[in-house]
Amino acid sequence: PPASQSNEQGSTLRDLLTTTAGKLRLGSTDAGIAFAPVYSTGTASGKSGRTMPNILDDIIASVVENKIPPNRAPKINVKSEIKDEPKDDKSCIQDDCSKQYSDVQYSWICDKHVLWLRDHKNSNDWKLFKECWKQGRPVLVSGMHKKMNFSLWKAESISLDFGNQQADILNCKDSIISNTNVKEFWDGFEDVSKRQKVKNGETALLKLKDWPSGEDFKAMMPARYEDLLKSLPLPEYCSPEGKLNLASHLPGFFVRPDLGPRLCSAYGVAATKDHDIGTTNLHIEVSDVVNILVYVGIARGNGVLSKSGVLKKLEEEDLDDLLRKRLKDSSELPGALWHIYAGKDADKIREFLQKIAKEQGLEVLPEHDPIRDQSWYVNKKLRQRLFEEYGVKTCTVIQFLGDAIILPAGALHQV
Repeated sequence: PPASQSNEQGSTLRDLLTTTAGKLRLGSTDAGIAFAPVYSTGTASGKSGRTMPNILDDIIASVVENKIPPNRAPKINVKSEIKDEPKDDKSCIQDDCSKQYSDVQYSWICDKHVLWLRDHKNSNDWKLFKECWKQGRPVLVSGMHKKMNFSLWKAESISLDFGNQQADILNCKDSIISNTNVKEFWDGFEDVSKRQKVKNGETALLKLKDWPSGEDFKAMMPARYEDLLKSLPLPEYCSPEGKLNLASHLPGFFVRPDLGPRLCSAYGVAATKDHDIGTTNLHIEVSDVVNILVYVGIARGNGVLSKSGVLKKLEEEDLDDLLRKRLKDSSELPGALWHIYAGKDADKIREFLQKIAKEQGLEVLPEHDPIRDQSWYVNKKLRQRLFEEYGVKTCTVIQFLGDAIILPAGALHQV
């Protein structure tokens, strides 16, 4: 600005606030360029005088007028202001929690990206969880199956109780969905000889998609519903009645996402020739998710990898040392392999998948979103390219029987 205006205008927001403060007067309609009047002079309340501020500009102006005398600029020590602000990086809680949360059994996995809470019974877990959750990081809680009635979740038990139900079954390799009898799915859950065959004679990789879900789950499986709810990790956050469960406190007029619960059941890839496919393709959930592995079936039949063969396959993954140690523990039963990405990497991953699609000669329409459409399972070779070409690192987690994986909304994942 010209020198003649330098006492009226400034180059920073603070200058603007302080130079404008002198212009502000109660009830004035000419408050200068920055703000509307602080208060209106109407008598809507039935009494003369001031009414409460009703717009953001009023509030800002009120603070400026009441706190900063027009003839004196504020003196702020910028260094101390910055120094006193809490750190917002991941070292913040990792540096302090060994002392502050000494009563919590926990470890960091996936290059300190995922918090692993090892004692599901510890009532203080939620305090450390809260600090991690603020930073949008996934959390693993182990041992949840010890609180559950295990017999309710066996494949044969579900088949016996609900085998006559009809449901959508997804063939994970070619994405064909068919409506069929649930018993057919469960009969082949651990006996490969009873599984469907595809055209070339291979065993189909099937998934019982979100059956049952939401209110249907509660109505159809009341005993299992109650067993699940009493066994949820971190009930302060995960229970429908949890005091820190935001969804529980939303007014009724909000349109809520499907908060479940829902049962996700799938055959393992160990019985298929193609180990580069998944049962859940890369996608994003619109709400926070807690996924508990309540049962792991041991498939038997021709062509199925032995337990040692499955472990060998898992060891080929880019695993954290603590996860490798769990694999060697005979008391642990691995059941699902997860690849997780931070929400901030979504655009890079989307661009990468569109690039791969073009390389493969696929048509990429402008409105196509490979993540929203859940059209990709990112195999090991592609995960390596994603890191080399875009700097996006995959967080690989093995989910063992009884593990609860808690993901923040927006986190990308495949299983």
